[in-house]
Amino acid sequence: MASSHASKPAIYAALAGNLAVAVTKFGAAAWTGSSSMLSEAVHSLVDTLNEVLLLYGLHRSAKRPDPEHPLGHGRELYFWSFVVALLVFALGAGVSIYEGFVHLRDPAPIESPMVAYVVLGLSMVFESISWVIAYRQFRGANPDRSCSRPSGAARIRRLSPCCLRIRRP
Repeated sequence: MASSHASKPAIYAALAGNLAVAVTKFGAAAWTGSSSMLSEAVHSLVDTLNEVLLLYGLHRSAKRPDPEHPLGHGRELYFWSFVVALLVFALGAGVSIYEGFVHLRDPAPIESPMVAYVVLGLSMVFESISWVIAYRQFRGANPDRSCSRPSGAARIRRLSPCCLRIRRP
C-alpha cells in the first residue's frame, strides 16, 4: 500500500483547495444572496467531503488481513470512491436542480457581478495550487513518464524498430 500513502499529499492539497473554494463561495452567497452561488458552494462542500471519504478509504484499505477479510481490505478504497461519485452526483446535482426550479419561478437580476469574478479568480488560485502539488507528486512518483507526447519525428523513431538501424552519414 505504498502508493496509497504516496497519494495523501495530493488529497490533502485537494481537500484544502476545495475547502477554501467552498468557504469563498459560501461567503459570496451570503453577501449577494445568490442561489447559484449557494448551489456552487454546496457542490464545493461536497467535493471537500469527498476528499475526506477518500482519505478514509485509504486508511481502511491499508488495514491488515484478518479472519473476516483474509485477502485484506484493499478493495475498500474502490467502495469509498464509488460513494464519493454518488455524493457528487446526488448532493451537488440535487441542490442545483432545486435552486434552479426555485429561481425559474421567481427570477432575480444579478446585483453584483464583480463578486462572481472575485470568486472565480480566487477559485482558480486555490485549484491551481492544488493542481501544482498533485502534478509535482506525480512527477516525483513517475520521473521516467512524460505527460506530453513526443514530436512527430521522435515518435516515429521510438515506435519503428527499423529506424533504429538507419543512420545518417
